[in-house]
Amino acid sequence: MPISFDSESFDVRVTREDLTRFMQQALAAAGADQASGHAVSRALVTASRMGTDSHGLRLLPHYLKALEGGRVNATPSMRFDQRLAATGFLDADNGLGHLAGYTAMEHAIEMAQKTGLGAVAVGHSSHFGAAGCYALAAAEHGYIGMAFCNSDPFVKLHDGAGAFHGTNPIAFAAPVAGELPYLLDMATSSIPWNRVQQFGAIGRELPGQVAARADGQTSTDPKAVASLLPLGGSDFGFKGAGLGGMVEILSSALSGMQHGFRLLPMNGPDMATPRGVGHFFLALHPDAFAQEGSFARGLEAYLADLRRQPATPGAQVMAPGDREWRCQAERDTRGIPLDSANQSAYAEIATRYRIEALSALA
Repeated sequence: MPISFDSESFDVRVTREDLTRFMQQALAAAGADQASGHAVSRALVTASRMGTDSHGLRLLPHYLKALEGGRVNATPSMRFDQRLAATGFLDADNGLGHLAGYTAMEHAIEMAQKTGLGAVAVGHSSHFGAAGCYALAAAEHGYIGMAFCNSDPFVKLHDGAGAFHGTNPIAFAAPVAGELPYLLDMATSSIPWNRVQQFGAIGRELPGQVAARADGQTSTDPKAVASLLPLGGSDFGFKGAGLGGMVEILSSALSGMQHGFRLLPMNGPDMATPRGVGHFFLALHPDAFAQEGSFARGLEAYLADLRRQPATPGAQVMAPGDREWRCQAERDTRGIPLDSANQSAYAEIATRYRIEALSALA
């Protein structure tokens, strides 16, 4: 049945198939070509299935706005230049970052098949959602994958007064024999900026020691936040700031793009000028280093020992990815939830583009 978007319920759920259909129709209506629409829906639905709501379905309205404004090229001609046997550069032609991400990782995997590893720098791109989607794409093909991206400044330097780095994510995925992949996807800030926006939209308070007001003092009010703290908070933020810088160098310096402090803001008023975001992707063949099969056996033993470790009362020790795969199984069964803000946003999209509204699961 069609969703009643006047409801204040947070329990409205939809199937991933219907959500994919809706996204692809909306993106096509905004002018995106089929490859771009498929890449965006693949990434956003992947993130929402895993519970990464800040980088999932809530981003669709922004991408539609960027397409309408001309900031993002709806029909890019992405060009790959293989520089050496295991390195290359992808010019994303100012297209959607999701298509750039999946395309770059495909090239990295192709090189890794021949040389044991493949590394691709991407330039002239745009926001690509959750970095874990692209590392995961490598693991799903039996390769170790890593993904990095810069962004406009949201995060303070350690002891800095204002924002300098982006949230600059690090994603790492590895194939696990007979199981879903090991998957780490983390911002180098204490939390992602999109989570501040998400919490603000639903009137939820932030945790302490993750964000700051314009005067540099910490705040739990998402409406008052001007910047994020680097991973490690006020006392140990030098660690997160250092990792953020590492990601910046890989994403912008290697790709020849300007660094994040000089990027146009993602949510700024200019939706016509391309931003020139940079990414970096790495694929490793797990059997290209030691004896064939040793990686699979070593990872299996490591994860078995990790998960057997005693936990604190009321908790459970989990490996990176375990929580996401549990959420994915639950949401594949019960549906993907839309909070009240996204219910309203998707109703407006359906009306504006004259496409069939999402249907709520009974």
